[in-house]
Amino acid sequence: MSIQIITDSGCDLPYSYVQKHNIAFLPLLVHFNGKEFEDFVTIEPKQVYDAMRNGQIVKTAQANPLKMKELFTQYAKENRPCLYIAFSSQLSGTYQTAMAIRSELLEEYPEFQLTIIDSKCASLGQGLAVAKAAELAEKGMPYHLLCETIASYCHHMEHIFTVDNLEYLARGGRISKASAMVGGLLNIKPLLHVEDGKLIPLEKLRGRKKVLKRMVEIMGERGDDLQKQVIGISHGDDEEAALELKQLIEKTYGCSRFFICDIGGAIGAHAGPGTLALFFLNKYIEV
Repeated sequence: MSIQIITDSGCDLPYSYVQKHNIAFLPLLVHFNGKEFEDFVTIEPKQVYDAMRNGQIVKTAQANPLKMKELFTQYAKENRPCLYIAFSSQLSGTYQTAMAIRSELLEEYPEFQLTIIDSKCASLGQGLAVAKAAELAEKGMPYHLLCETIASYCHHMEHIFTVDNLEYLARGGRISKASAMVGGLLNIKPLLHVEDGKLIPLEKLRGRKKVLKRMVEIMGERGDDLQKQVIGISHGDDEEAALELKQLIEKTYGCSRFFICDIGGAIGAHAGPGTLALFFLNKYIEV
């Protein structure tokens, strides 16, 4: 039986993409204006950014545990091997919930093969791993080799990102409110990366142009065989900046394969409009 790939909306893959590639999808939840929405499913990223620009407080929650259990149970009954690539456990409780549900299900369905990878990734860092998993599953890669390959893919994924307004990271407790205030006054843009699944400040630069240039430099310092890779770029309703970054990368490293998409509401609520993120492997994996 074919392997079922599962992910959550922390991956920021467009909903049309996951449907086309038969990827089971667990949306994280987005709350504002007294309503609950399913990330990418019942609300588009732009609606979330527009609400934030209008001063609304947007909150998020992990994927619905009941829907998760229903999904896992369906595949357990079919005895279908599954690989769930989850949003970083350092940024959401979704992975821990999935592991608890898996333990429960294995008591009833001891033969059920469900591997859950804590990707330690976010946005297209997770998304590129999911896309690769779907591609390899379609090609018929054996289950255990697929799980090992994707775990390695996640481990070697680099995330370099910047935000347009430090206020949202401060609101989510990612940086201090004093830092946000000073940053706003001085046009300071932080550069951050992901280390062991956590968001870690890397550098502070003044002005957007310097930030883009530095993102490309860091890519050269850390990347491996960049021309062979699919490069991920995600953005918080700022396609213009994403395309500018893409052109810089093309010009500097000759990369030709890109995956560009919106950052969804669940991540965007904490990073804010104008966020720009870059993803690539620090060790190219030939598969």
